Amino acid sequence: MAVNSPLPVAAQLLPVAGIELGFAQAGIRKADRKDVLVMKLAPSATVAGVLTANRFCAAPVQVCKKHLASASQNPALPIQALVVNTGNANAGTGETGLAAANATCAALAKLLGVAAEQVLPFSTGVILEQLPVDRLIAGLPAAIDNLKADNWFSAAEAIMTTDTQPKAASRQVLIGAHTVTMTGISKGAGMIMPNMATMLGYLAFDAKVSQAVLDQLVKEAADQSFNCISIDGDTSTNDSFMVIATGASTLEITSVNSPEYAALRAAVVGLAQELAQMIVRDGEGATKFMTVTVEQGKSVEECRQVAYSIANSPLVKTAFFASDPNLGRLLMAIGKAGIDDLDVDKVDLYLDDVLVVKQGGRNPAYQESDGQRVMKQSEILTRVLLDRGTASATVWTCDLSHDYVTINADYRS
Repeated sequence: MAVNSPLPVAAQLLPVAGIELGFAQAGIRKADRKDVLVMKLAPSATVAGVLTANRFCAAPVQVCKKHLASASQNPALPIQALVVNTGNANAGTGETGLAAANATCAALAKLLGVAAEQVLPFSTGVILEQLPVDRLIAGLPAAIDNLKADNWFSAAEAIMTTDTQPKAASRQVLIGAHTVTMTGISKGAGMIMPNMATMLGYLAFDAKVSQAVLDQLVKEAADQSFNCISIDGDTSTNDSFMVIATGASTLEITSVNSPEYAALRAAVVGLAQELAQMIVRDGEGATKFMTVTVEQGKSVEECRQVAYSIANSPLVKTAFFASDPNLGRLLMAIGKAGIDDLDVDKVDLYLDDVLVVKQGGRNPAYQESDGQRVMKQSEILTRVLLDRGTASATVWTCDLSHDYVTINADYRS
């Protein structure tokens, strides 16, 4: 069960004008489960994305990049639909996999009356197995038949793999005199450490945003949300985060230097962070949600380097699972982060409000009972003060339990 993450309520997920969602049970890997999602967009929509940096990027990611570039170069052929399948990642599948991804786009495009390059494909699931594309295509008519603006909860269910629950959230914000509605869904529970985390995220809002502005917005949002989480330190072949501006409301933004952009950016980043943290809270076998903040660094990059060194350490994560204040492991992780000129005699370390390490050594006032008290919590903050600058960074992660091994040992069963 996800750590302090209640199940989304379908009725509280707000429809976003300009996007409809439909799902199907196509039997991609297992029968009787939602495993195909179609998102149909208004002609006024603009779409931007951040995709995996894994060199073994999946066939749909390759096609998605190509179609996004085509839409950017040819505004007369905007992206009009997205299609997602679960159960099979279509990664490590060579030319056959590329043909399957292209065939999926062509089939959906024909049903919707658009061009194939106006469709973006996404897949998630088992790697190194060919996609049963005939089953996927056969499921598309059913997905189109139930296209609805208020299908966000079912859409969140349709993209799940090892997730224990769907992940979705909405919010409305007032920007100037304009009300902007936004809703997003995400999936992921393992193989999570973004370099742009297996995870998928889709966030739509009804403002009209130019392509250049949206391209920057999606990067900024990803950098402060999905690129700040880790479950196991592994970057998937299929990671994708897409932002869709449907253009259906009265707000129009054409410059990143406007106050309207700043307000929209804050709302999008906030919702993206909520969706990203849902992934960590539902990490495979997770029992604890951990925030790692590194402060007083020379740069954001080195702060993240230290934060991820802590967040990805199996020894740190298992100690948190056991509620064992074996906090020398945190010092180990800081020291191995690769900051060659780090003066460890200046480093302070806190667990929540407890000062554990002062100027590189055990705080004389630290009592292990205080560390034990914090370690037993389901949510834990670790703060590292480097005393070498003004930069900071935060990463969200979870513990590593016996169940993580069990889930991944049985993943293909």
